[in-house]
Amino acid sequence: MPDFSLTHRRALVTGASRGIGQALAVALAEAGADVICASSRPGGCNETVATIARLGTVKVAQLHADLSDMQAVQALADDALGLWGGIDILVNNGGTIFRSPATEYPLAEWQNVLRVNLDASFLLCQQLGKTMVEQGSGKIINIASMLSYSGGITVPAYTASKHAVAGLTKALANEWGASGVQVNAIAPGYIRTDNTQALQDDTSRSNEICARIPAGRWGETNDLKGAVVFLASAASQYINGHILAVDGGFLAR
Repeated sequence: MPDFSLTHRRALVTGASRGIGQALAVALAEAGADVICASSRPGGCNETVATIARLGTVKVAQLHADLSDMQAVQALADDALGLWGGIDILVNNGGTIFRSPATEYPLAEWQNVLRVNLDASFLLCQQLGKTMVEQGSGKIINIASMLSYSGGITVPAYTASKHAVAGLTKALANEWGASGVQVNAIAPGYIRTDNTQALQDDTSRSNEICARIPAGRWGETNDLKGAVVFLASAASQYINGHILAVDGGFLAR
C-alpha cells in the first residue's frame, strides 16, 4: 500500500532509547524512513540504532539533548535539520514524570516536567515546523497520554503537561494545515514501560486498570507502531489536529 510507505522520508524521534520511543523509531524505519534517534545522553540510542541498522534498508543516526535545557533542544533541532538536509517527520516522544501529592509537590519538579514535556516539544515543533511550512509538507506527531483526558493521582505536572500537549497539537494544526503540514498526537493507553512500572507493580491498581480495558490487558509498545506509521504517512493526509487514542478501548469504558 504505497500511501503507507515512508521511503525517502527523514524522521526525528525523541526519547528513542527504549520503550515507546524505541518502538516508534523502529516502526518508522520498517516503513522505509531514515531515522534520527535522540535521547538524553550520548550513546543512549545504541540499541535502537543497532536494531534499525539490521534492517539494512534505511539510514539511521543518533543525537542527544537534555530536554530540560532549551539551548540543548535548539542545538538538537539544528543538528537534526543539518544531518540529512531537513526533517519530514517529527515525533515528540521524550518526556518525564514525577509523582508526589499536590500539597507536597516541589516547584522545581513541576517546572522540570513542564520544560521537558511541553517546552521542549513546542520548541522542536517550532524549529522543525517552520521548515516543513517552507517546504509545503511535513508530519508532526506529539505523544499525549490518557492523562490528556483525565487528572490522574499524584502526577499534577505530568497531567498539566499532557493536557497542554493535546492543546498545542490542535493549535499548530490550525496554523500549519493550509501549508501541507499535519500535526497530530498519539495518546497511548496503559503501556508496559519504565514510566508505568509503579502502576504495574501495584497489583490492586493494575487489576483495576485491566478491568476497565476491553482488550483485557496492558498494552505493549508494539501496539503503537501502526498508529505512528499511519500518522506519518500520506494515508493520513486529511487528518489534522487529532488525538489518536491507542488504549485497547480504555476511554470507551
